[in-house]
Amino acid sequence: MTAAESSAQPARLVVGVDVGGTFTDLFVLDEAEGTARIVKVPSTRGEEARGFMNGVARVADSAAAIATIVHGTTVGTNALLERKVARTGIITTRGFRDVLEMRRRDRPVTWGLRGSFVPVVPRDLRREVDERVLADGTLHTPVDLDQVRAEARALLAAGCEAVCVFFINTYANPANERLAVAAVRALWPNAHVTSACEVLPEIREFERCSTATLNAALQPVVGSYLARLESDLRAHGFDGELLVVQSNGGVMSRQTASELPVRTALSGPAAGVIACAAIARAAGFPNAITGDMGGTSFDVSLVANGEAALAAQTAIEFGMVIRSPMIQIETIGAGGGSIASVDASGMLQVGPESAGSVPGPACYGRGNMRPTVTDANVLLGRIAADRPLGGGLLAALDIDKAHQAIDEHVAKPLGLDVHTAAEAILTVANARMAGAIRLVSIERGHDPRRFAYMPFGGGGALHVCAMMREVGVATGIVPRYPGVTSALGCVIADMRHDAVQTLNRPLDELDVADLRARIAALAAACQQRLDTSGVRFEEVREIVALDMLYAGQTHTLPVLLPAGSGSTLTRESIRQAFEASYGAAFGRVLAGIGIRVMNLRYARVGVRPKFDLAVLAPEGEGRTAPLGMQRVFHAGQWREATRYARLDLPVGARVDGPAILEQADTTVWLEPGFHAEVDAHGNLLVRLS
Repeated sequence: MTAAESSAQPARLVVGVDVGGTFTDLFVLDEAEGTARIVKVPSTRGEEARGFMNGVARVADSAAAIATIVHGTTVGTNALLERKVARTGIITTRGFRDVLEMRRRDRPVTWGLRGSFVPVVPRDLRREVDERVLADGTLHTPVDLDQVRAEARALLAAGCEAVCVFFINTYANPANERLAVAAVRALWPNAHVTSACEVLPEIREFERCSTATLNAALQPVVGSYLARLESDLRAHGFDGELLVVQSNGGVMSRQTASELPVRTALSGPAAGVIACAAIARAAGFPNAITGDMGGTSFDVSLVANGEAALAAQTAIEFGMVIRSPMIQIETIGAGGGSIASVDASGMLQVGPESAGSVPGPACYGRGNMRPTVTDANVLLGRIAADRPLGGGLLAALDIDKAHQAIDEHVAKPLGLDVHTAAEAILTVANARMAGAIRLVSIERGHDPRRFAYMPFGGGGALHVCAMMREVGVATGIVPRYPGVTSALGCVIADMRHDAVQTLNRPLDELDVADLRARIAALAAACQQRLDTSGVRFEEVREIVALDMLYAGQTHTLPVLLPAGSGSTLTRESIRQAFEASYGAAFGRVLAGIGIRVMNLRYARVGVRPKFDLAVLAPEGEGRTAPLGMQRVFHAGQWREATRYARLDLPVGARVDGPAILEQADTTVWLEPGFHAEVDAHGNLLVRLS
């Protein structure tokens, strides 16, 4: 088919794109044919858009055949972690320039005597002006707009590309800040002007300042990346919608992502969790723990009753706090590239330092000679060195370099033979990953034995049996395409927009009519974003919640209000909802103590059309015959493991361990004593035999 003929066909493909450190993964859904396939291309570090476009070029003869592209991006996350953000200034209330640096008077290491923190905006770029609003919203000092303009010009002269206007108590009355923002936008040479009250109109000064400032610093970085990406796509004939995954697991338009890039901070991992939740529900497991093992990190999240847990805020790293609804993800440095070493006390450590994808593990042969988790898996036979990873996108691995690195840096210092040392590396890595799983389950009141464990990412399936043993999980679910699960999540995710407003009123004094009006205003604002996205929805849902607490408490409890209850809300119905939530969380309610309503939270969800996950299932009779045998070192001895082509196994096929199941995007290591069956959606259900 020629490009001209392809462009004449109606666009029918929906493509999810996840850009990782090693590979750019694409999940391609043909809505007309009801089929799905995956595409993997090497990532281009520092030029993520090039790897993205290389992948799109392999999807179809012309980008005109693509109706929608949904992108899970780590551009914003990486920019914050590497401090490669735009030079940014702050204009703030006189006397409050150091809110960003003082934080919550916390420290990087709880018990450390020393600690350093470098704010993303240096002190000389944090400028003060005369204005003041009191905590109750009273206007104390009108803003001096001449000072605002003078400070904005000074920041431009200092080389600032972006600016954040952050005034005190704007959650109660944003009048001064709105005037100042209008004055700055009138003279600023680009669109990178952030208003703190527009990004987060919520009580708590540091969190609002940090979130808004990081948004400003990311606007030029993320905005230029997405604009360049869309321009390249249009040049190749793409005429559909480019959507971006948010940290809350929803998607938003490219324009919204450029305005509010801070909401993409956990975009990639969030997409993976959304996919896992959908796959687990379809497989009959509404409760699941997800583990995303990539090259650098291990990201863990919990799905209860089919829904991913949301957190009100997160810290990208110490002191860089983002307060925005995000899927609750715990991250540790335990990926395939995590480096193993013996410290001065003779203890074996794994991570958090990583070899990443460049230069990568020692077995990649790119110059790194320190051992990693991947090197241990290669040396022990769990990854076959002569069969390249990524379906041939990486060259064959060098097992001799893996042997040399482990022998020199782990085996000799510990007095072990090299294979025992390699197994020790995996034991330590597994223990660290199991600890992260306990953190999201046991430490939050969930029994992991009642949950399925779903590993994804390139390395997760190599450790599925070890995680089940360590934590006591009864069932492991290895999705059909573990390495491209985040790209699959991009296709599944709904469009979602969140908003918040601080009320800060005793329940007995709450103006319910005003509350209803606020809910209606937030609904209209969020609906406008849905309407301008150009996306078709099957239905629109809303989620309304109040942050509430007893008088004298400092931490709030989210109280979900019944759907469609806006017109029937009363103080008594709110009280009953709070007491029900408090009793469920803490086992009792506190009689005779006043109740306070702190924040109103609103989310509007545009439900995108879903596809039947059964399209992922293998077709036809498949192939159950093994490919051969492979020697694997396990529990101190060599064993003969049976090799299978995982994607060729038909529905209902059973494999008993020890076995190696290979596919382009991952390898599954099935330990002795475990077995796996292929379910109706193509998942591998792993259980103890």
